[in-house]
Amino acid sequence: MRVFETRYVDMTRNCLRNNRPFGVCLISEGKEVGIPALPHGLGCLATIIDCDTQQLGMFQLQTVGGQRFRINSQTANSQGLILADVTLIEDEPRMALPEDFRNCAQLLQLMLDRHGEALFPKPHRLDDADWVGFRLAERLPLPLSMRQQLLEMDDNLQRLTALQRLLTGIDPSSMTAR
Repeated sequence: MRVFETRYVDMTRNCLRNNRPFGVCLISEGKEVGIPALPHGLGCLATIIDCDTQQLGMFQLQTVGGQRFRINSQTANSQGLILADVTLIEDEPRMALPEDFRNCAQLLQLMLDRHGEALFPKPHRLDDADWVGFRLAERLPLPLSMRQQLLEMDDNLQRLTALQRLLTGIDPSSMTAR
């Protein structure tokens, strides 16, 4: 991601200085640049794993997504940076990928074979239902609203079922978040 707005440059410096992640939420209302937008109530932590400052006043960041969170309350500082009180959402229990969803893991393997590890940093857990579901939700060309629905699902099998419906051409409008 490219960071150039003052509020995000300051946030990035703070995250780098204190070795802390920042929160990422899909915008519910508003625009990405300018006045603070209204975020969806659920997002994930992003940890900076690489930072390049080739241009003065701009950061080129590589991040990795982490734990999900739910926003309890939010405010904006004087620069328009949204600050939130959040509750971290516990990771779903690790679960072996059921045989019914092997095609999902095979698709991810094809993506890895074609694009390499730049697409998915190690470790690759193609036998883990949680990892497979989130990686497909992350990389399939889906509308942002559908990605958000998948992120909000609290059940590995529910997420995989919705993804498999998408992959097999079944109408995914029956997806519901809990």
